[in-house]
Amino acid sequence: MESKKGAFDVIGQLAALRRYARSLARNSPDAEDLVHDALVRAYERRSTFRSGANLRNWLFAIVRNAHIDRVRSVISRGQRDSQTAQEAVSSYPAHQEHSVRLAQVREAFMLLPEEQREALHLVAVEDLSYQEAADILDIPVGTLMSRVSRARAALRDFESGRRKPNHLKLVGGDND
Repeated sequence: MESKKGAFDVIGQLAALRRYARSLARNSPDAEDLVHDALVRAYERRSTFRSGANLRNWLFAIVRNAHIDRVRSVISRGQRDSQTAQEAVSSYPAHQEHSVRLAQVREAFMLLPEEQREALHLVAVEDLSYQEAADILDIPVGTLMSRVSRARAALRDFESGRRKPNHLKLVGGDND
């Protein structure tokens, strides 16, 4: 039993896994999440690890595959969001002034950070209680309330014309 456990000792590989994940993810928080996800996958699939094989290489492959899955997920989510926004704009022709305004508000909503957008959607559009929405998002109710509040404030700023720029401004450059 000891030799089997010793062959699957990942603690000694953590520093190398973190370095590799950092080079893939380019920032520490995402790298830590990547290592965590990879270790969970490794533990779940430990029966597929061949005795005598190189544990470090096996773990590196899992970290890489987890990273690829994350990148694909982000790209897929972006494509879905873009496609949804395009379909929403094309499905409601702006023949009247309120239709144009609705499209502008929809665009402002889509520009909100994802966390705020999903919180506001669940509470305002789906008409869920704060507790129900917090349970779905697996966050505390106070965090949900804060996200909804910030989202509503951003939309109010948009309505009043105080829309905050969502891009960087070059000092001495154009604001394009």
